[in-house]
Amino acid sequence: MEPSVAVVILNWNGRALLERFLPSVVQTEYPNLQLIVGDNASTDDSVAFVREHYPQVSVLTNEQNHGFAGGYNRILSRVNADYYVLLNSDVEVPQNWIKPVIDLMQSDQTIGAAQPKIKWATQKDQFEYAGAAGGFVDAHVFPFCRGRIFDQVETDHGQYDENLEVFWASGAAFFIKKSVWQEAGGLDVDLFAHMEEIDLCWRLKNLGYKVMCCAGAEVYHLGGGTLSANNPFKTYLNFRNNLMIMQKNLPKAEAYRRIFIRLWYDLAAWLQFLLKGKPKFTLAISKAHFHFFRQLGQTARKRGAKQLGLKQHQGVYKGSIVWAYFVHKVRKFSELNLKNSSL
Repeated sequence: MEPSVAVVILNWNGRALLERFLPSVVQTEYPNLQLIVGDNASTDDSVAFVREHYPQVSVLTNEQNHGFAGGYNRILSRVNADYYVLLNSDVEVPQNWIKPVIDLMQSDQTIGAAQPKIKWATQKDQFEYAGAAGGFVDAHVFPFCRGRIFDQVETDHGQYDENLEVFWASGAAFFIKKSVWQEAGGLDVDLFAHMEEIDLCWRLKNLGYKVMCCAGAEVYHLGGGTLSANNPFKTYLNFRNNLMIMQKNLPKAEAYRRIFIRLWYDLAAWLQFLLKGKPKFTLAISKAHFHFFRQLGQTARKRGAKQLGLKQHQGVYKGSIVWAYFVHKVRKFSELNLKNSSL
């Protein structure tokens, strides 16, 4: 028998997205499958919609909106399956998108998490921002993807059609073994949303697990379904959370050094927003730094028993993706100089 799989869609006031994307999910072909909508205390009629139109989909509810991290932690504590799939509500899937990923993960017990290729729902020959063909970080922990560097996405010509160990798998379509999820303790609720999957994958790597991109499966992500790129709160979360996950997952001396360097990059971004007349974004970065330093002790207590140096992990570009992009005008993952990088 195939391993049991639970596809769990976290919803908050997402009736329109469920109406558009849930039909493809219920057409999924996999023999040992549960489909679940976990609701984060929606105030619209999305729960009633699912119960009326999709009785084959289970609905589990939270008493309040706990964000992406807390919402999934609470829902998944009530789900029993060999594998969890965290699927965004704005993702369209083909029928056979699960089995290739499960087969890959079953082939190697050290694989803890994985993702399919993630492409754009409105232009399906292009990779999508949220995960493309697997996530990476550079020496300063700036995240990027195979198929997406900053806001530049590539057309999929089959150039990334090999399974590859990556640094992080996208939360848009995130596969993880239940046992590994429990060992790692799930998502960090203090992150609330954004980069929580990077943090989880980093913790898995420190525990000795691999994170993979399965090129034999793909899904189609709309993107921006909850917070758009033009939302200052998203900017706040990204800047704060990036510093937090560095403090949590790097050896102490390396964490201090890399955070110090990263603060200078953040200052440059702060100045850029200021010069562009975007005071809400400069304030978002200032608040991110204030809250990061205020939570230093709380974040320190979340450090695991073991942290490995960043460059010991697969999926790390040992140069600066900022320098490569803005100075050397690199626009494609394949154009990066990968010499001496753990890719």
